[in-house]
Amino acid sequence: MARMPSARRGHLFTSVTTAALIAAAPMPALAQEGEDVITLLGRIVFGWGQPKVAIDTPQAVSVLDQQDLDREQPRTLGDLFANVPGVQAAGASARALGQAFNIRGIGNAEQAGSQNRIIVTVDGAVKFFEQYRTGSFFGDPELYKRVEVLRGPASSTLYGSGAIGGVVNFTTKDAADFIPEGKTGAVRFKGSYDSNGDGRIGTVTLAQTLGENADLLASFSLGSSGDMKDGGGDTIPATAGDRWSGLIKGNYYFGENDDQRLTLSLSRTDSDLDDAAVAQTGGAVATYFGTSDLHAIDDTVTLTYAHEGADNPWLDFEASLSYSDTSTERDNFSLGFMCGAGTMQVLCPNTASYETTALRLENTVEMSKGAWQNYLTFGTQLSHQDRFARSSVGAPAFHPGGTEDKLGVYAQGELIWNERLTITPGLRIDRAWLSPDASAAAAGGTDQSDTAISPKIAALYKLDESWGVFGSLARTERMPTLDELYSSDGIGAAGRMPSLNLDKEKATTVELGVTYQAQGVFSAEDSLTAKATLFHNDLTDLIAANPSGSAGLPYFRNINAAKIWGAELEAAYDAERWFGQLAWSKVRSKDESTGLTLTDTPAENVALTLGAKFPDRGVRMGWRVQGFAAIATASATTSAGGYAVHDAFVSWQPQSEALAGLSVNLTVENVFDRDYRNNLSLDDAPGRNVKIALAKAVTW
Repeated sequence: MARMPSARRGHLFTSVTTAALIAAAPMPALAQEGEDVITLLGRIVFGWGQPKVAIDTPQAVSVLDQQDLDREQPRTLGDLFANVPGVQAAGASARALGQAFNIRGIGNAEQAGSQNRIIVTVDGAVKFFEQYRTGSFFGDPELYKRVEVLRGPASSTLYGSGAIGGVVNFTTKDAADFIPEGKTGAVRFKGSYDSNGDGRIGTVTLAQTLGENADLLASFSLGSSGDMKDGGGDTIPATAGDRWSGLIKGNYYFGENDDQRLTLSLSRTDSDLDDAAVAQTGGAVATYFGTSDLHAIDDTVTLTYAHEGADNPWLDFEASLSYSDTSTERDNFSLGFMCGAGTMQVLCPNTASYETTALRLENTVEMSKGAWQNYLTFGTQLSHQDRFARSSVGAPAFHPGGTEDKLGVYAQGELIWNERLTITPGLRIDRAWLSPDASAAAAGGTDQSDTAISPKIAALYKLDESWGVFGSLARTERMPTLDELYSSDGIGAAGRMPSLNLDKEKATTVELGVTYQAQGVFSAEDSLTAKATLFHNDLTDLIAANPSGSAGLPYFRNINAAKIWGAELEAAYDAERWFGQLAWSKVRSKDESTGLTLTDTPAENVALTLGAKFPDRGVRMGWRVQGFAAIATASATTSAGGYAVHDAFVSWQPQSEALAGLSVNLTVENVFDRDYRNNLSLDDAPGRNVKIALAKAVTW
């Protein structure tokens, strides 16, 4: 989905400002021409369907680009989403392998049975990992140049039924991001340092054109860190580790008007942690299980063929073959003397992996007439996933192995009238076949199959040049996963049994919102954009685990309905010398059977950033304050008090020829060394952390 628009899509962008187009340009062009000319909501979204500006998308969406990644210098998922309303990390506060995604109260640290509530992709390849208290996504932030977040189940049409929380799309870097116009190659050296934990990362990237129609990028990063400290000066246990990552990516353009493309992308992140917490997600429970050595490898391979069909309105085709393999290996347990069958297998040397191969075929046709611009995107997606787990005493019953085969078909229309009204209907049908491995079958697991249907309709209407209103109605179904169907305690009738009669989870979501965009607010060339969203999500047949020790009962069961509702606001102001951002989110929830707030509900929060720019000197600086309210959920573990934390940042890109290609980014997180804990994090947060990154690019 992350592809640039073809020639025939050009008229979709007549309302896009020149600055918005600059936002999609390669990094060198941004550095030279002024990347801060536009607001965040002016960035183009590729993952919704037809590329469009974020503020004109009839769904709550946010786009982070290379500028944001350079400023945040993210070490973990939690560092990425400070300015994105409704999105944050859950689980560990500082362990890279202990975090998961949470969108609008969907997604938890354990990730038990949460496949497809939030769909994560890298270059279109679906990523998924689920192991006891380990986290869900292991990719190195150094690999990526762009992150798109599409909130809510309306994204199920294009990405898969069951995306109750939404979708997170990562895009790896390209050679074109480093090679300025008129040049044929570039090499970039980058080094960064974190004061909290004495962390170091070094990256070397080589980009080269190969003739007129091809390019190649090769990048390698190596990093290490010691244990971090919280705001109270206490060590956050087992946060040390080493990590390296590599990326090789090439593009070849051919055909009439170069309207065909082949792209091959291969990336790996290799994390090696000695004396790591067995419970990577952290919290008090981390000490109960002790430590082990942990080696994790995350591989992603994608091969994409695209044919934009110049001057052919019936052809805009893309075929993508992807392979994803995420695996962990643990040994040298500090409490290994307790290793044994059943629940104590978590303390035995073990390996686990998720290996997924997928094929996606998609085409878009244009059927415009008169005042209407009409597009129909349709496709199919096939995937095969192998889930594997073994320990030194056999297969762990609480982490069953098996396979899942899935076939999905989908269609999404985009009907645009006079560039003012956009209507987007969509429908997806997925069929899944699941089979247990030999060990899970011996515990009672049997082959299962099911079908999920996800319809939606969304619309946006521009009242005038400044104001717009939008809304959507989406329903999705999430089929039970391998973990939910086949998990057991492995102790016969005395323990919990496989859950073979689970119903699908259902979610029906309504969104309503308003957009505002204006130029010349306080000066001739400034801009102000804002997007506010109200949402209400009805959830039924939620899947949850029965309490441990429930002899003879299924491991998982369907529970009563729940509701999640709330509001989000994303706004940005940009001028020649000043800029500001605001992200506010308030999520409320209720378990209909108990009346309590759901465990995974985030606290109300706001992030305000104010800054100044000095274009003639290439300097940009700012201050951000994040405030979180107190919250009490159904669990003391995810209840917490309120707090505010401050960050400062400055970047410098010299404008002189002598220093061309140099960039410096300095960030101070938690400036006042505040001691606090986010309610979705199980550890106290890191204390003050000074981050500095220096990069130098040489071109030819």
